[in-house]
Amino acid sequence: MAVTDVYDFYQKLEDEQVILSFKGDFTSELLTSFLHILEARMVELGTDNRKKRRVFNVLTESFQNLYHHIDEFNSGDSITKRSALIIVKHVDNNFVVRTGNYVKNNDIQNLKRKLAMVNSLDSDELKGLYRMKLENDPRTDKGTAGLGLIDIARKSKSKLDYDFIDIDASSSFFCLKVVIE
Repeated sequence: MAVTDVYDFYQKLEDEQVILSFKGDFTSELLTSFLHILEARMVELGTDNRKKRRVFNVLTESFQNLYHHIDEFNSGDSITKRSALIIVKHVDNNFVVRTGNYVKNNDIQNLKRKLAMVNSLDSDELKGLYRMKLENDPRTDKGTAGLGLIDIARKSKSKLDYDFIDIDASSSFFCLKVVIE
């Protein structure tokens, strides 16, 4: 990247109304910092408290999903990466949370099934599924209860937009977009 490309990158972030972004390893300390910065930005924007809570809930759950579900990815130079991307935008009084991380191709069908199921439910059905899973489902091998996508859909009150970009024979890049109106 040429030195002057920094301005082009900055301008792209401005044009797309990005208020916060991060690429790298996710930690609990990073989440705390991210939430403090985002809270200050939401105060500047005059965001009401209900929307702030919903944005915080979606962002916290997104961080937890990335933290628990980032797969290792071997790039061409055989360096293993466990990093992900998160972007928060403020567009037309809505907040948009975008995440991206590497996933193993053999996990994609199960993830697509979960996403399609969550997207097929209305708010009452999501609430019922959340309660049922909370009461009945055991923890996964990663220590989670499988509630992340359900909670993100519940708190955002919107459908989850997603895609998978093929990287190689064993890995893809999972992109998720959540709009909080």
